[in-house]
Amino acid sequence: MTVQIDLKVSGLTKSFGGLHAVRGVDFEVEKGTIVGLIGPNGAGKTTTFNIIAGELPPTAGSITLLGEDVTGQRTDLLYHRGLMRTFQLSHEYARMTSLENLAVAAPSQAGESIWASWFSNRRVRQREAEVHELACETLEFLGLTHVGDELAGNLSGGQKKLLEIGRTMMNDSKVVLLDEPGAGVNPTLMRKVADMIEKLNQERGYTFCIIEHDMDMIARLCSKVVVLAEGQVLMQGNMEEVRNDDRVIDAYFGGAVA
Repeated sequence: MTVQIDLKVSGLTKSFGGLHAVRGVDFEVEKGTIVGLIGPNGAGKTTTFNIIAGELPPTAGSITLLGEDVTGQRTDLLYHRGLMRTFQLSHEYARMTSLENLAVAAPSQAGESIWASWFSNRRVRQREAEVHELACETLEFLGLTHVGDELAGNLSGGQKKLLEIGRTMMNDSKVVLLDEPGAGVNPTLMRKVADMIEKLNQERGYTFCIIEHDMDMIARLCSKVVVLAEGQVLMQGNMEEVRNDDRVIDAYFGGAVA
């Protein structure tokens, strides 16, 4: 049986002058899986995400998304190919409601064209109705219907994380990069965030790659874990293998026994 690879990173390198932030990183994310990307602070995790998501051009290496080479492509082009990412610090539109935050994430909105607004008003209204319905369904899926009319800036940290996950649903994403979905989230809502990730993976077939410092969350969600240290892949394996690897213990704890 052929295994489909949704995301493949090969020899990924990024240098900022004399600083080598990412050095020859290789890993694969199989379709329908959740892969964790972990490592101590400064390991190059977020830089790797930024390169994959098109926010930074790589110095060397390649990125394959859904079987196509997308190395160096812009974020907006990757969005339309089905790649989405979230951020450690939520990037909500604070002065817009939760519902509006979801609506603006939907693609192919005819009303964004001035010509369509003038000459295809019926098509614009139809698409707006479709987007509104999808946004309402997404709020219900996330359990956020009660804050649909609340300004996003007033939401709690966990609710903002859920809203970011909801924006990926508005585009029916295929591969989602989650940058510390548990950061700044209380334990109760963290469980809910993990529930939503698991549900999207199992029920809708989303493929995830997650940066996270909460190892319990990584252990619960991830079938494979990639460990970075000093910009390089230190090892790959399941969580039990990672926890018992002396190299990982040394990278995190300076050789101390975990």
